[in-house]
Amino acid sequence: MADGNAMNRYLRQMVLPEVGAGGQDRIEAAHVLIVGAGGLGVPALQYLAGAGIGRITLIDADTVEETNLHRQPLYRMKDVGLPKARAAAQAVARLNPLVRVHALIDRLTPANAPALVTAADIVLDCADSYAASYTLSDACLALGRPLISASALGLSGYVGGFCGGAPSLRAVFPDAPDSGQTCATAGVLGPVVGMLGAMQAQMALGVMLGLAPSPLGQMTRLDNGRITQFRFDNAPETPGPRFVALEDLRETDLVIDLRPKDEAPRKATPDALRIPGYGATGPLPDPDQRVVLACRSGLRSWRAADQLARRWPGEITLLALGDSE
Repeated sequence: MADGNAMNRYLRQMVLPEVGAGGQDRIEAAHVLIVGAGGLGVPALQYLAGAGIGRITLIDADTVEETNLHRQPLYRMKDVGLPKARAAAQAVARLNPLVRVHALIDRLTPANAPALVTAADIVLDCADSYAASYTLSDACLALGRPLISASALGLSGYVGGFCGGAPSLRAVFPDAPDSGQTCATAGVLGPVVGMLGAMQAQMALGVMLGLAPSPLGQMTRLDNGRITQFRFDNAPETPGPRFVALEDLRETDLVIDLRPKDEAPRKATPDALRIPGYGATGPLPDPDQRVVLACRSGLRSWRAADQLARRWPGEITLLALGDSE
């Protein structure tokens, strides 16, 4: 049980019958994994830290840029150039020194996701990354962990509670998105991601406290100020291509790099075939080979996988290389 100083800090939420002393104990005992310390991750982190989450693991490979500040007010001008995970952890220490934050300056990948998800009680997807969202959903579904995932673009976005007994992200979004745009290319207003990130924190607390109806299996959509909700408790799971990590490639894999040379001078692997238009056409692998389709975000790979699956029945996987390769 929290000491007297902590009880004073959390008094206004402990007075709620849905929380009380027992609920506060559950909050303080929880370990939350937050993937992404940007526009969604900042409000989620602030409100969860304010509520007294006992332990937070925060993973993000990016650094603070001045263009982030309009929608990520946790950071200051003096933080520009610093790793976001480290700057955010320092800010949380000032906000609530009772919360332990483990900052990881790294990308989430299919290689490190299982261990990170296993160690956490609940996972928040704040990554603004197509590949990271599906990688987290696959790991959370396999390991039985709740996932609160959100996405924002322009004046719209959504937040939903997946896995942990509810359907996965793939069950609700089985197909690749029509657009590969991000906040960097399409723009976004700060209050939009602020609202969605705060809703992620609220849903995470709702899961910890066992509120009914459960946030898991619920979707909230925001469209230019209009909010709609629906439940998807019975959405069927759908198969789809899985993401793999670069270090998980096999010598026998047929690796197809979909990026043109001017985008990525270095191929995904030395033996990869560079075929930007691969999918509906292109060489087929041997019957016992696994195909690995590589691109920056995973979106081109998913679309190519859908085309390839129509003419080849073997195993197809996706590799999202990000901007560093």
